[in-house]
Amino acid sequence: MKTRVTEVLNTEYPIIQGAMAWVAEHNLASAVSAAGGLGIIASATAPVDVVREEIRKLREKTNKPFGVNLMLLSPYTDEIAKLVVEEKVPVVTTGAGNPEKYMDSWKAAGIKVIPVVASVALARRMERYGADAIVAEGCEAGGHIGEQTTMTLIPQIVDAVNVPVIGAGGVGDGRGMAAMFLLGAEGVQVGTRFVVADESIVHDNYKERIVTSKDIDSVVTGRTTGHPVRTLRNQNTREYLQKEKEGATFEELEMLTLGGLRRAVLEGDMKTGSVMAGQIAGLIKKRQSCEAIIKELVAETEGLLKGAERWEK
Repeated sequence: MKTRVTEVLNTEYPIIQGAMAWVAEHNLASAVSAAGGLGIIASATAPVDVVREEIRKLREKTNKPFGVNLMLLSPYTDEIAKLVVEEKVPVVTTGAGNPEKYMDSWKAAGIKVIPVVASVALARRMERYGADAIVAEGCEAGGHIGEQTTMTLIPQIVDAVNVPVIGAGGVGDGRGMAAMFLLGAEGVQVGTRFVVADESIVHDNYKERIVTSKDIDSVVTGRTTGHPVRTLRNQNTREYLQKEKEGATFEELEMLTLGGLRRAVLEGDMKTGSVMAGQIAGLIKKRQSCEAIIKELVAETEGLLKGAERWEK
């Protein structure tokens, strides 16, 4: 399965693991990379020393290509932007902002730069500044989201840019991956399915919540603040949505989610924790290794695309 995305990433398969805070650390990222995809370390709001250690631990586990995601709202972004150059990180993805002020230095260092975007305008801007590819993420994704659906966003961004597009938001099996290709993408970013991977450090409670979830268990909070987040329903989301209806301030709402993702991921708090997951969670019914996940995704996708070719003929 070779596309322009595999050429950019130097990977066997055009599959990127999502940059999920507290989840996307060296154990998961190294396993995805070793299996032929591109593992990503999420720097989130971690200090530079923590990110450096994660990079070095990953390299002890695999010599395959990997990436680091910069969350551009982090107070340590400037330091981590320099760190990826110092550590010769092959690929950088970015989220929650515009990375253009760092792109010249990354490109000069030979780093492949792949911003995550939720609009055509930002995709075009990133291409002008030298992005090697674009991750176009629809609102079906877990965590922080935009408003456009994957179905509408992917083809519009494909039509707007010349660099390869990686589709994200709603990929849980080969049907989702094949759909991304038919919409014009040349690769996919997968998040929620890798949360339940054997190599994921996520608490068993969190993994079990995903594999037992239903189609209606996903909910978006924070739309009134301008920072919508998709999670699975629990006590915390009910309280949050009620307070939003009552007109609570941004600060009051922030207090409800403070530390919530860490509690869910590390402590297994399914009541007051922030259980981030995409709408595809209801489709995920088993735990597997990263290698098994990737092989299954690829096999299903190839079979479906071959079927589509026969149908066209």
